[in-house]
Amino acid sequence: MVSNPTQQRQLRAHRPERPAARVLNSAEHHAWLARHLTDRDRWLCRMLFEHHVLTSTQIIDIAFTGRRGANLRLRNLYQWGVLHRFQPHRDRGSHPMYYVLDTAGAVALAREDGIDPKELGYSREREIGRAFSLQLAHTVGCNGLFTTLIRRARQPGAAGVLAAWWSAARCGRHWGDIVTPDGYGRWREAGREAEFFVEFDFGTEQLSRLAGKLARYERLAEATGITTPVLVWLPSARREANARKAMTEALRDLDRPAYVPVATSSGEAAADPLDMAAPRWRRLDESGTAGRVALADLPTLWPNLRASAPSGGQRPTAATPAAAHPEVAPPSPMPPPDPAHPWR
Repeated sequence: MVSNPTQQRQLRAHRPERPAARVLNSAEHHAWLARHLTDRDRWLCRMLFEHHVLTSTQIIDIAFTGRRGANLRLRNLYQWGVLHRFQPHRDRGSHPMYYVLDTAGAVALAREDGIDPKELGYSREREIGRAFSLQLAHTVGCNGLFTTLIRRARQPGAAGVLAAWWSAARCGRHWGDIVTPDGYGRWREAGREAEFFVEFDFGTEQLSRLAGKLARYERLAEATGITTPVLVWLPSARREANARKAMTEALRDLDRPAYVPVATSSGEAAADPLDMAAPRWRRLDESGTAGRVALADLPTLWPNLRASAPSGGQRPTAATPAAAHPEVAPPSPMPPPDPAHPWR
């Protein structure tokens, strides 16, 4: 008779054994990794360093063609100490695995860039501590807006491409003295390029604070000479309606409201709550009669946006070699990447 049987959940728990921390940090282990890490592995490390945390589903969307192959590779990267992972608690069902950069992956990035690992600014405690962060759901949700765009662009016959994806941290390094968007992106489709900031609202922020950001976006447009649409994602249609009222009032108080083009959407505005490319964006104006448009059609809402930066203005460009963060392009999982289209 079996006493104290092992629970089924323990049998299926994700607990593959890993070498001790001392082994993972050894020169021998890093030399061994140099022979085993692929271009895609290193690119994935950079994406996690830039965007902090991605779920297994989001990683499949941006870098793999199937779940089985992705799970096998991610398991290897975890065992090698390149990535770390955790699974948040859920009352019903289970979350996917959440991945962050681990020590061996950070060392590989630093060595690849020719800098000392201490200069990278990486902290293992901080990265693993994201499992307990109150901002975890916000970070993962905002990242999902962009990974969904990449998934769409990777489909056969896709016409659009995500040309740039900047995290809130990178936005903060460039414009944080004025405003820090939750993300910045550029989407190209049908001969058009839509440039946008993202404000991702989970329904926890006071609407007055959300509306107050419009004045800071006005200051940013004045400082850079570039008028960039601000896309505000909200969780529900009711939340969107209330936010539109608050932002409309805030827009009236601006000296140059034309410098702050705003469009809103809710998670209920399209079949996929996070599909930014869908016709879900509605321009913020006093009449409220504008229909919803797709991401590629945003330029038609504001045909006279200022696009030239004066002296001292800065339009987001490709990353500098020192930062070594890719704009967005993942390498192909099969052949070597094409320099002209590095992620197709």
